[in-house]
Amino acid sequence: MTTENAGQFAVRLDGITKRFGDVVANEGVDLAVESGSVHALVGENGAGKTTLMSVLYGLYRPDAGTISVHGEERRFSSPRDAIDAGVGMIHQHFQLVDTMTVLQNIVLGQEPTSGGLVDQASAREDVKAICDTYGFDVDRYLDTRVEQLGVGVQQRVEIVKSLYRGAETLVLDEPTAVLTPQEVDALFDVMAELTDRGRSLIFITHKLDEAMTAADRITVLRDGKAVGTVDAATTSREELARMMVGRDVLFEVEQRETTPGDVLVDVDDLRVRDDRDLEQVGGVDAEIREGEVLGIAGVEGNGQSELVEALVGLRSVDGGSISFEGTDVTETSRRRRIESGIAYVPEDRQEEGLVQDYTLARNALLGNQTLDPFERGGFLDWSAVRDHADDIIDAYDVQPSDREAEAASLSGGNQQKFIVGRELERDPAFVVASHPTRGVDIGSIEFIHDRLLEMRDRGMGVLLVSSKLDEVQKLSDRIAVMYEGQFVDVVDPDDVTEHDLGLLMTGDSPTDDRSGDGDREVEL
Repeated sequence: MTTENAGQFAVRLDGITKRFGDVVANEGVDLAVESGSVHALVGENGAGKTTLMSVLYGLYRPDAGTISVHGEERRFSSPRDAIDAGVGMIHQHFQLVDTMTVLQNIVLGQEPTSGGLVDQASAREDVKAICDTYGFDVDRYLDTRVEQLGVGVQQRVEIVKSLYRGAETLVLDEPTAVLTPQEVDALFDVMAELTDRGRSLIFITHKLDEAMTAADRITVLRDGKAVGTVDAATTSREELARMMVGRDVLFEVEQRETTPGDVLVDVDDLRVRDDRDLEQVGGVDAEIREGEVLGIAGVEGNGQSELVEALVGLRSVDGGSISFEGTDVTETSRRRRIESGIAYVPEDRQEEGLVQDYTLARNALLGNQTLDPFERGGFLDWSAVRDHADDIIDAYDVQPSDREAEAASLSGGNQQKFIVGRELERDPAFVVASHPTRGVDIGSIEFIHDRLLEMRDRGMGVLLVSSKLDEVQKLSDRIAVMYEGQFVDVVDPDDVTEHDLGLLMTGDSPTDDRSGDGDREVEL
């Protein structure tokens, strides 16, 4: 994706160091991004990728080092300074106002005026010119509220918004995290068009295949330091993984043959409403058996969250029933479901998984207060609680390895590892794992995958919800595709491609017409 301008540096970071108290997030990092190129930034969770880009974008001031844009040294005190210098950032969580139109979002704070009023015609003309230049289809949504758009379109709105502000270098933070395979392909086409027209891109990602596909060069961070930069065309996943974690990593999960046991969870005509009182799960039937993994694939927002919350007892059911080990648990509390052997790795680790100002020891107790050996004769055994926290920290390599550290002091990935450890170490009969490796580094992903399969092999039932299609395919015995609150198809992971799954996830049928009727029962 290089252009005739390649060789000139759009951005240079030299010796960037950023500290937060005693923690060194970046230490002497050098990064040089050629004009008209895509430069990927990869590394384990907590390696310092987002911190480094936050320094470039003016969110943080570096403690040492310099920033140069097109050869001119710059000092950024705020994102406004970075934007004025031609640096834009597309955050993983979009910075759009849902209730405003696309046009209003794009020009917000930069509205052209005429006679003291916003010049709507001029704004529309300017935005359409950008869309025409780069071949974007955003201009046909200018009068649509953002809340009515899919995530792929919202992402392009963010890009147009940055271009409208004059961005010549764009930082894309985990841009493929919530996209279907088809939307990822479309994003890569957008990236190619941007670089062909002289724009420069910094692509933060944890997906090594995507880095090698989309980037010209790749810089790897480890423990806050840049350990090397390689050409994407000549590197490999194995080399990048070694640079990231300092050892060889197994990318393929060893699937072991398993014989399904009895029906563990039976879901019959389940209907669930969301917080707006709109039906999000519309008559789902499912059977999950002992010793099997049922994966759910779907674009986020199609009812997965509501289904999961109903299964674990966090959301009331509007219709239908849930049976666990032959007992109707539709109306039972979350506490009773934990005691009966239902574990839950939540989608939002900070809001649902941990109490941020509790120590890890106290967080290890959550959900275990009434279970042996933590409760004895109506009193808590704090010695057992502390030992349990230490076991989780050690087994799941949680850093810092201090049971008295507050959860808020941990990086997102270490918080996730602690939650997974707490839930799996209960030795449950059934676990609902919602995005279990989100924000977790490669080495830890390998470990968590192996633990889930180990639990399955011991007869546990697993419901896996993940936005990572490769994860769903690797771990699942069957995959149910969810679209608009229903299972539109149930497929064998060995007989379906990511492309087929992507089509089903958007309501289309793959070429072999494996689409189902929308009310198909899941039987494993």
